[in-house]
Amino acid sequence: MAEPLNIHTRRKEFISVSDELRTYLKHYGRLTELPATYQDLMGFSNCYPLTDDKGSPTLWDTVIYERSLLKELWPKLTSIYSLLKTGDLQAVPHLYVERVDYCGFGNSKPFRIRVVNQYNDNYDHFYIKVADASRLYGLELEHLLSPNRINYLTHENTLIEEHIAGVPGDVFIKDYFERPETNRVRIAKEFVKFSERCFIRLLGDMRSYNYILDMTPDFEETQYRVRAIDFDQQSYEGAKSIYLPQFYKENLPVVKLCTKYLNVETILQYQQEERSLIGRRFLAEKPRLRALFRAMKHHAAEPKEKVAQLWRELGEYHKTSFFNDCASMGEIVEKHIEFTLEKPLVETTHPLQ
Repeated sequence: MAEPLNIHTRRKEFISVSDELRTYLKHYGRLTELPATYQDLMGFSNCYPLTDDKGSPTLWDTVIYERSLLKELWPKLTSIYSLLKTGDLQAVPHLYVERVDYCGFGNSKPFRIRVVNQYNDNYDHFYIKVADASRLYGLELEHLLSPNRINYLTHENTLIEEHIAGVPGDVFIKDYFERPETNRVRIAKEFVKFSERCFIRLLGDMRSYNYILDMTPDFEETQYRVRAIDFDQQSYEGAKSIYLPQFYKENLPVVKLCTKYLNVETILQYQQEERSLIGRRFLAEKPRLRALFRAMKHHAAEPKEKVAQLWRELGEYHKTSFFNDCASMGEIVEKHIEFTLEKPLVETTHPLQ
């Protein structure tokens, strides 16, 4: 019997950042003093709906600040942008903040800041969010185990993230699928690889608007890469299917693409290729992963019933007792990576050595 499609009915609980996680973030250059915090941006006096270039409403509102607050806040935001991009907190004079948008839809309720270069009108974005521990774990695992490097900073309860450029998955499905130049086989291949990455490190809620398609022109055809942009559901829910992107109704058009253009042998080949790549990154980042999992396991804030459900369902899926009685999501993620890659995180010493 096929598994039912995933349906999220409640917002994920916020998980605070532990002292051990802060120590980890500081050691690896993710923790720094910031001139403005998430709470500072909450002082807007009004807002209006933001529409896209076709006039359709988006999930974002553009916020308005009192002039006195705006004069103080804007230089701080350009300083944060400079720190994120160059490591220097000094504000760049020719950069200015054109707009600040707010989204009350997501778990992190992010602010999106649009920064413009006044010399050439080139613009960029970055995000200011609440520093939820689940999201931080997700960002770190993405940085360490995926082909994508992640740039972010934290300060107290504030998280700063750079913009991940690409076409949102739901927009790509709607606007690009039927274009004659779209290579559907390559899209299917990349979705299989993306699904494998998500499942191995247990990143959930990869509905089509929570990932992007990064398109790179090649000498003959366009190459595609699917990238996660939302990490709030890193190993939080108890149902195994939450971590399998193919079980979201928003992804059904991509699933149909995979079943049309890929046979079972090819899918297994792509899955094995992705495991091999993750395995190499795993070996290169062992000390850092050990420290990250220690922080996850020592601050187990997830509901115990979800932890128990997930280790049971993973055990049934893999037909093993390897996950039995895991006490935290951190322990489950650690063991799931070890099990799927067949590589232990902690080396064992031979009895004769």
